[in-house]
Amino acid sequence: MAKAKKYRLAQIVERFGGEIIGNPLTAVSQVATLENALPQHVGFLSHAKFRKLLAATRAGAVIVGKADSDVTDLPRIVCDNPYLYFAKVSSLFNPPAVASGGVHPTAVVERGTSIPASASVGAGACIGRGVKLGEGVIIGPGCHLGDAVEIGAASRLHARVTVYAGCRLGERALVHSGAVIGADGFGIVLDGGRWRKIPQIGGVLIGDDVEIGANTCIDRGALDDTVIEDGVKMDNLIQIAHNVRVGAHTAIAGCVGIAGSTRIGKHCMIGGGANIMGHVEIADRVVIHGATVVTKSIREAGTYGGNPAEDSRSWAKHMALLRHLDSLLARLRNIEQRLSTLEKQT
Repeated sequence: MAKAKKYRLAQIVERFGGEIIGNPLTAVSQVATLENALPQHVGFLSHAKFRKLLAATRAGAVIVGKADSDVTDLPRIVCDNPYLYFAKVSSLFNPPAVASGGVHPTAVVERGTSIPASASVGAGACIGRGVKLGEGVIIGPGCHLGDAVEIGAASRLHARVTVYAGCRLGERALVHSGAVIGADGFGIVLDGGRWRKIPQIGGVLIGDDVEIGANTCIDRGALDDTVIEDGVKMDNLIQIAHNVRVGAHTAIAGCVGIAGSTRIGKHCMIGGGANIMGHVEIADRVVIHGATVVTKSIREAGTYGGNPAEDSRSWAKHMALLRHLDSLLARLRNIEQRLSTLEKQT
């Protein structure tokens, strides 16, 4: 295992900006939580509720916001957004794997496939006819790429990813194990009491810088393509049905289900376990709470929750009323009894 490279705080600030308080020559080689950090680590304080952890941390340095610049005597980097800064530093210490290049002897590569010398194909992988891999692509063990699949430069597919024929992934894609891209959409029609399958002849087009979580499924289109635009980030166990379009830089948490022909806008955030019905449109910059059920289009940016979905303020108000429903019912019964007594007296 390679020895971890050390960076002085001054070198980090030179790359990412910020202000150093304390010794700029302090060297660190990895990020860590405040609880588990050691002298070779840099920790970070992203929220005031964790300030008490600073007193006991053994970190060699910390990343803090301007409001917390004086809450510790440790060497520290002061910045506007500690969590974002931590992400940048973590990327510096933990760069993505670089392909060693070459095709494993147990991989099966069909004729007419283009694999540059810089690309890597792992053990037991199966690469179909006419596949095109970009420079530096890593195909993990046991992956299956159907005919005419295209994978852009610097992309990585972890073990046992399946990409059906004719699908295209952009550059710097990261696809985790078990993901299936391009399976048939759920297209069926009744024919005399039996289900008849509708051929799914579209494909899947995935943009640059997209991450797809483990066991996530993205179905091919029935006629047109299913499209995932640039910079989309998907968690594990997500279902994207046929002909869906997900706008650029949208983030989708685990166990979300999106039904067919739905349009998701750009820069949206969808919480875990949310369900979005088919043929609806979601505007740009919409935030959807976890476990929300979206049954109709959302035309304006904002935050939404509930079942069915409504704007976040109304949803919170209705949830508060529901929590007091028992007491409201008891008061109503009391009022009814008093009115009944008054009516008998009169």
